[in-house]
Amino acid sequence: MNQAQDSRGRAVCLRHSVQDARGKTVSGSPRDRERDLRYACSMPGKLLLIGTPLGNLQDLSPRALDALRSCSLLLCEDTRHTRKLLSHFSVSVKVESFHEHNEQSKADGVLDRVAFGETVGLVSDAGMPVLSDPGYLLVRRARERRITVEPIPGPFAAALALVASGIAPIPFAFWGFAPHRHGERLTFYRRLAESTMTGIVYESPQRLVASLTDARSVLGNVEVTVAREMTKLHEELMHLSLDAAITELSTREIKGEITIVFAAPEARQTHLVPGVILAEFRELVQGGLSRGEALKLLAERHGRRKNELYDLVLQEEEKPGS
Repeated sequence: MNQAQDSRGRAVCLRHSVQDARGKTVSGSPRDRERDLRYACSMPGKLLLIGTPLGNLQDLSPRALDALRSCSLLLCEDTRHTRKLLSHFSVSVKVESFHEHNEQSKADGVLDRVAFGETVGLVSDAGMPVLSDPGYLLVRRARERRITVEPIPGPFAAALALVASGIAPIPFAFWGFAPHRHGERLTFYRRLAESTMTGIVYESPQRLVASLTDARSVLGNVEVTVAREMTKLHEELMHLSLDAAITELSTREIKGEITIVFAAPEARQTHLVPGVILAEFRELVQGGLSRGEALKLLAERHGRRKNELYDLVLQEEEKPGS
């Protein structure tokens, strides 16, 4: 039998095997293991979700620094990146990689250590963990096991871009990264439009113009803020319309991490000019959309039902010389 200490420091025996804080692993049913882990703990452990700087190291709070120093294990996306941060602040702690490819397999072992009384921290490469980064599954399982989860506040690029945008901040929705593929991006921006809220999106510099172009076809020429390299030396915030943003950014080499704040599209029902609708329809189809997709986009753009526009397009196409 394995031994541990109870809350009074007395030696107790674990009738079922577990992975202890030193990494010794043996078998046991999950229910028995959970009971023995709770009994063995001398003091409760914690899972700390620690916000780290986006780029300016002065943004690491004293509380976050204390949290890093309190950990017996620190989980991170890129161990090399996190070690640079720890080295700068003279923090000595064991680090392990924790990312989307190993979160499923590592989560329970990490939580066993917390249940044994350890303090384990989770950080992302920059900003708050879990949001657009690994950690959701770990936090979910911790909650299910009634393990203490403590968030330590830190910078969040989406919130910084929003408050500096001058765009209505409430209500807003954070949508994370836009999809890579054109068709999936259109669906993504349709959902954003249907929310009728200010929308915040992360995007890579390589796909920025294509993403804004897709957003324009769905949202119309709404107001946007394009924020680049938040809190860093070359921080830049551009406040302009979508058309102006596409024109401006098409001529530039864009670098750094991008956050886009979209103003909510206005609910509108425009006056329909048949010839204009047909021209817009043909332009969308020539751009690669199916007839159905083009009609759906036009319906969203003009605030009309898809069937209404379908009938109008058919009537125009049947006219001589159209």
